[in-house]
Amino acid sequence: MKIDNLITMANQIGSFFEAMPDREEAVSDIAGHIKRFWEPRMRRALLGHVDADGGDGLMEIVREAVGRYRGVLE
Repeated sequence: MKIDNLITMANQIGSFFEAMPDREEAVSDIAGHIKRFWEPRMRRALLGHVDADGGDGLMEIVREAVGRYRGVLE
């Protein structure tokens, strides 16, 4: 899967949860959604993109979720 597709998918998840009034819950729910519904190779590719490119193209809330819950996503 291309990283551009993963970025788009992650940003769609981020857009959905960003509307929540509680940002902490939104960040947690983004990470939880990715953990539950993305297969490990997709999560590894997303983490690799964050490591290599600082998460270029990802919404701020998605970068925050990946950074804060990295251990859960690995």
